[in-house]
Amino acid sequence: MAAERGARRLLSTSSFWLCCLLLLGRRAPAAAAARSGSPPQSPGSSIRTFTPFYFLVEPADTLSTRGSSVVLNCSAYSEPSPKIEWKKDGTFLNLVSDDRRQLLPDGSLFISNVVHSKHNKPDEGYYQCVATVESLGTIVSRTAKLTVAGLPRFASQPEHSSVYAGDSAILNCEVNTDLVPFVRWEQNRQPLLLDDRVLKLPSGTLVISNTTEGDGGLYRCIVESGGPPKYSDEAELKVLPGSKVTSNLVFLKQPSSLVRVIGQNAVLPCVASGLPLPTIRWMKNEDALDTESSERLVLLAGGSLEISDITEDDAGTYFCVADNGNETIEAQAELTVQAQPEFLKQPTNIYAHESMDIVFECEVTGKPTPTVKWVKNGDMVIPSDYFKIVKEHNLQVLGLVKSDEGFYQCIAENDVGNAQAGAQLIILEHDVAIPTLPPTSLTSATTDHLAPATSGPLPSAPRDVVASLVSTRFIKLTWRTPASDPHGDNLTYSVFYTKEGITRERVENTSHPGEMQVTIQNLMPATVYIFRVMAHNKHGSGESSAPLRVETQPEVQLPGPAPNIRAYATSPTSITVTWETPLSGNGEIQNYKLYYMEKGTDKEQDVDVSSHSHTINGLKKYTEYSFRVVAYNKHGPGVSTQDVAVQTLSDVPSAAPQNLSLEVRNSKSIMIHWQPPPLATQNGQITGYKIRYRKASRKSDVTETLVPGTQLSQLIEGLDRGTEYNFRVAALTANGTGPATDWLSAETFESDLDETRVPEVPSSLHVRPLVTSIVVSWTPPENQNIVVRGYAIGYGIGSPHAQTIKVDYKQRYYTIENLDPSSHYVITLKAFNNVGEGIPLYESAVTRPHTDTSEVDLFVINAPYTPVPDPTPMMPPVGVQASILSHDTIRITWADNSLPKHQKITDSRYYTVRWKTNIPANTKYKNANATTLSYLVTGLKANTLYEFSVMVTKGRRSSTWSMTAHGTTFELVPTSPPKDVTVVSKEGKPRTIIVNWQPPSEANGKITGYIIYYSTDVNAEIHDWVIEPVVGNRLTHQIQELTLDTPYYFKIQARNSKGMGPMSDAVQFRTPKADSSDKMPNDQASGSAGKGSRLPDLGSDYKTPMSGSNSPHGSPTSPLDSNMLLVVIISVGVITIVVVVIIAIFCTRRTTSHQKKKRAACKSVNGSHKYKGNAKDVKPPDLWIHHERLELKPIDKSPDPNPIMTDTPIPRNSQDITPVDNSMDSNIHQRRNSYRGHESEDSMSTLAGRRGMRPKMMMPFDSQPPQQSIRNTPSTDTMPASSSQTCCTDHQDPEGATGSSYLASSQEEDSGQSLPTAHVRPSHPLKSFAVPAIPPPGPPTYDPALPSTPLLSQQALNHHIHSMKTASIGTLGRSRPPMPVVVPSAPEVQETTRMLEDSESSYEPDELTKEMAHLEGLMKDLNAITTA
Repeated sequence: MAAERGARRLLSTSSFWLCCLLLLGRRAPAAAAARSGSPPQSPGSSIRTFTPFYFLVEPADTLSTRGSSVVLNCSAYSEPSPKIEWKKDGTFLNLVSDDRRQLLPDGSLFISNVVHSKHNKPDEGYYQCVATVESLGTIVSRTAKLTVAGLPRFASQPEHSSVYAGDSAILNCEVNTDLVPFVRWEQNRQPLLLDDRVLKLPSGTLVISNTTEGDGGLYRCIVESGGPPKYSDEAELKVLPGSKVTSNLVFLKQPSSLVRVIGQNAVLPCVASGLPLPTIRWMKNEDALDTESSERLVLLAGGSLEISDITEDDAGTYFCVADNGNETIEAQAELTVQAQPEFLKQPTNIYAHESMDIVFECEVTGKPTPTVKWVKNGDMVIPSDYFKIVKEHNLQVLGLVKSDEGFYQCIAENDVGNAQAGAQLIILEHDVAIPTLPPTSLTSATTDHLAPATSGPLPSAPRDVVASLVSTRFIKLTWRTPASDPHGDNLTYSVFYTKEGITRERVENTSHPGEMQVTIQNLMPATVYIFRVMAHNKHGSGESSAPLRVETQPEVQLPGPAPNIRAYATSPTSITVTWETPLSGNGEIQNYKLYYMEKGTDKEQDVDVSSHSHTINGLKKYTEYSFRVVAYNKHGPGVSTQDVAVQTLSDVPSAAPQNLSLEVRNSKSIMIHWQPPPLATQNGQITGYKIRYRKASRKSDVTETLVPGTQLSQLIEGLDRGTEYNFRVAALTANGTGPATDWLSAETFESDLDETRVPEVPSSLHVRPLVTSIVVSWTPPENQNIVVRGYAIGYGIGSPHAQTIKVDYKQRYYTIENLDPSSHYVITLKAFNNVGEGIPLYESAVTRPHTDTSEVDLFVINAPYTPVPDPTPMMPPVGVQASILSHDTIRITWADNSLPKHQKITDSRYYTVRWKTNIPANTKYKNANATTLSYLVTGLKANTLYEFSVMVTKGRRSSTWSMTAHGTTFELVPTSPPKDVTVVSKEGKPRTIIVNWQPPSEANGKITGYIIYYSTDVNAEIHDWVIEPVVGNRLTHQIQELTLDTPYYFKIQARNSKGMGPMSDAVQFRTPKADSSDKMPNDQASGSAGKGSRLPDLGSDYKTPMSGSNSPHGSPTSPLDSNMLLVVIISVGVITIVVVVIIAIFCTRRTTSHQKKKRAACKSVNGSHKYKGNAKDVKPPDLWIHHERLELKPIDKSPDPNPIMTDTPIPRNSQDITPVDNSMDSNIHQRRNSYRGHESEDSMSTLAGRRGMRPKMMMPFDSQPPQQSIRNTPSTDTMPASSSQTCCTDHQDPEGATGSSYLASSQEEDSGQSLPTAHVRPSHPLKSFAVPAIPPPGPPTYDPALPSTPLLSQQALNHHIHSMKTASIGTLGRSRPPMPVVVPSAPEVQETTRMLEDSESSYEPDELTKEMAHLEGLMKDLNAITTA
């Protein structure tokens, strides 16, 4: 009755406002008519108004119980009052003879004494209210579901349990989902009151947190669902006094995934138990939830989370984290949020004339996405040729007839609910104008001629209506003007057409006055149509032409889609597809082609089939595939079927779980961690894992444990103390158990020690300093009853806090490496466990000086109770390599030097792999654990550089991170279209446009080109569009010779080496209209190419010349511009000539003075001294050049830019004395900072002279294998010594003091390779070069702070082999090409080392004279060799 009174009040209020709206609506047309100059419609006009007809109340989903009464509310408004009826499951109810169901006065349905049993459920179902007004129409309400709670059945009942005071307790009582609201609890047969501490979960389970003695007793749950109450078993809950003994942390109730609707509430249960008592906190998607300050998030008893008034933002993964200080456990659940259908755009009322086309618009939203159906006057609208669903949800009605009037409703429905919205269609007579402006729901073909007509003569019928063009899908009609209006400039026309035998007529209007042709499209092939044409003038519509009968041409009959295509899996690797013969088709079906494709890939495969079924084998297990069938006849392929998707059956996993690791918790438990098998090898949904473990001494006695598929760790308890156990894990699917991992071993602790406090101070600490290291040794704390999990060693110069190293609890000494000599270090040692770090013990030590070469004494600890420790810390993995497998997968492999040679892992160590990409710069590392020497990293981005490193962990010891390895994933086709596509017209060329765009945001590789599609029809098939290819990564393109004043549509597609990406959205651009200013340049340009012809098309890549006179599309250059250009060119030329002449005069004077100095220098070094050597030496005698004496000192400190140094008369290759070409300076300067192995000879000799203030030495040594020095080492040939008499050509480097030297061989052209060379910066200001070092096989970097390594120290041992080598000695101001020198065997390594030490020593100023004199003598000796 309350609902009835509320409905009446709402009805009266709505009636009042409706009357106001009607009064305003009646005034609006009159006002609009006054504004437009038309006479207002009189109240007695034949225009009908829209009738308000809608639901005030609609039925809602209802839950009931047996024997109770139910009211389904419904009330509709209309004048006159509507007739209300009810449907159940789509069928009208006969309420006249029904004694249990009756119709209330307001239209609601009343059901008394609901009937419901196992085999008879007459009241449960879907109900719908139907309102009808005679001569107006019918509307239907939303569909409401009536659910009747079933008979009470307990899925689980409370069980006897005990709990420590203060802990949480759980009592289960699970019943049917629809009966949960009827569950209540009793304690000791008395109703249990719920409060903040006692909670009933939505499942019916009882949670008691912070238990007290009063919570003990007998509990039972009761279900009261209308009939007699049903009681569960009674269970006793015992509350034990509080205990100080710790117990493991476990979940009593974990959260489970939920699906909720927006606006509802959700409870995520989470109850944990353990001692110390745990605290519960919640996280969502790795973000902590603030339950204290939030109004919608409430923490319930035991730690459960309640979310009220759910929104879409609440969807995500929730983590319940329980922590009691000793350990932390977590569980997760997914919350999915759904939304009921809502209307973004509702249908609107429409006025129309017969033969018009209209569209009712309906836009809905919801989650899941709603489906839409249309109802007309309560009956379902079935799509046909004249009723079509367009743009997913809109209803289009073509060729209106009078019977189309009525009420149309859009009904949206998804899994959550349904909703409806309606509109009225009124069809007016042709002589009655539509009273308002054309609504948007009218199509473009019927929006003309809707203005009210004035009185006057009407046109006669158009003449000579003919079909000038007849095709399969369209017909073009033409006609002549009516006889009443021979000119017909102001006439418009309407073409009415229909299929022969069909009364529903459609209309197509001409686009502008005076047009006497129209093309009717979207016709059916081989079909007869009847056409008539009617003219319109300002007074109205005229006479209709005689009907014209035209038949469209028949279409080549290709097969239609094969009906009833079905696909089903027959095994984990095979799928069978069946279909039937196509219903349409001209000619016998010759064969079928079956296409199939794996989901998530773009590679479609096909197979020819002659029958109506086919089985495809060799598919991937538990993988979804899509299938389609195309029939072929003699004309070719027909229409493809819709894709059908099916998944292959599951199977047992084909691989073992990954990354198995063991963690010893205490003397009786071991924690196991693992990861699922690779996704491609799971072959189904992982339902669980099987853990098998055994004692290492009794391998036949195996214990098995099963855990759920979502669990990736398990604590194995009840083990023996100090015993080694073997563990292995296998994954399970519904089909069985997959392969297991290898056995992994771990040993439980001997005893459980105290870990409620930190360890005491270690009993002793000893240090022994060495030159660059300190050996630290210690003994454990005297109190052996406290757990020690490791030791922390801190050290630093003057402070122990600079570096900290943590070692295993078994370790008793450690060597701190990489220290500075002669430095005072402070060292601290602390024992730690899970509680924290203990009291530190301090010690200090001074490392020995660098010259201390005393032997390292062995250090032994006198600790009889200390086991022999492992003296070496964990070494990081080596040889890390990244192997790229695909666009998103990289395999990481490495080696572990701490393992035996066969690299077999026999202990409980595991490896941690981390990886990241530097784009963006703040990317965080991702980590994964592995128990093998490889790991497969998946889910990477395509064409992205990643860096990887690995560390090893054994027990509580971990290594540092390894050297990084890099890998770039393979490319993938672009997954996004080009961005920011714009089209502009080229200035001065209306027939040319410029298309600009930006690269796709997800290029997934190097863009190699683009394809531009353009068309005048945006709905045309893509293969009908014009294609313009663009090569490379250009972002603009010109398209020429377009039609003026025409709309064009453009799409762009990017391409890389893997294929084409998606297309961009169509961009519309209308070419401009041609005017006199636009036409003149084009006319002049085309006229220059010849009469009646046009210049040939130079392609889209043609670049317009600078001069406009020869451009086929540009404007000619004016004479004034040509004169200005000529003056500028002449002026620049004169200035250039004057500058060149001045520079030439200046350089000639400098060159004359330099040549004089060079001739004097050549005379000074070409003396006649003879070599004084051993009489047994043959010609040319052997010469050992002691490189520790090859120190050149500048002796001329004058400011001359070319200081002359004592030069060595070394014979040169005749090809190396080519004069230096000054034109090569710029090219040489660009290369002088890089190391290259291949250059031309001219470049070599030129570079040899460009040294300036940084000299070089190029000196290969005897018997040195190429692979020991540098890659691509040449085999140097012996050069003739007769070419050595010419003085060298000097070349001054203007920037010689800034660039790095370029080192290469003079015989480059013969060998194509470079000699091992070296260059270091002088360590003393007066030294010209230092001992050379072998460069690395790549661009070398030079560090003046590091000592160089002599090449002699890396020389081979076969000293007796003599070979011809070259050596060149550079100076500060000049350089010479290399010369052939016979080099004897190198001295011993010890001698070489002494040479290095001598060369590294610095010279005092008083030694320079002696060194210079010695060097000059050496130069003379070399000169004697060349002249001998």
